[in-house]
Amino acid sequence: MHSNTVNSVTARPLTLRRAVEADLPGVLALLAETAGWLNGRGVRQWPVGGFPAERIAPLIEEGSMYLLDGEEGLVATLALDGHADPEFWAAEDVPGSALYVHKLSVARGYSGRGLGQALLDWAGLRVLTTGRRWLRLDCSKDNPGLQDYYRGQRFTHLRTVDLPHRASGALFQRAGGLRGGAFGTALPFVDRRGASVESREPSAQRPGSSGSSRESSVAEHV
Repeated sequence: MHSNTVNSVTARPLTLRRAVEADLPGVLALLAETAGWLNGRGVRQWPVGGFPAERIAPLIEEGSMYLLDGEEGLVATLALDGHADPEFWAAEDVPGSALYVHKLSVARGYSGRGLGQALLDWAGLRVLTTGRRWLRLDCSKDNPGLQDYYRGQRFTHLRTVDLPHRASGALFQRAGGLRGGAFGTALPFVDRRGASVESREPSAQRPGSSGSSRESSVAEHV
């Protein structure tokens, strides 16, 4: 991300909505574009060719995949749910006290506009509306540039879980709200997602429970 500020003037109006089944090909294409870009810079967090449909379709089906649209189509993706990866998040983390960010990606043509930052702020607001405390994510354990990006977004690095079969493992969290606080500036898109995130998260754990489940090299992928 070239800047930590959101450009309030965008070339096209942007809207946020929940993904539907027909969006799967477009989502896969954007994630594959981002994965190729990352891998071309030595960042191995995502598979070179992108994710298989069976990894992404369930996110759409359960209503946890969100899309940012411009007039010309898909601009960004973000999955947000209550699924704490059991290989990373332990009982002492109180997994149910957080929402978790996955598959955050911004189309190359829209990079550098602060849209990843804005989507993280949107996710932070969802944390508050679900009565949780934290917004969490895991990212590449070998990418200090990406980790510095999240630090710049007021995330705190908790620890790094180094598993030989996982490229990810650097664990971050910040308090719910905008940039980790309850107040901030307006987001640069219109929220048209419909139902609230909590009403479409059947497997999300409530606060206090112990649930489980399932970009510069480089911060620019968000």
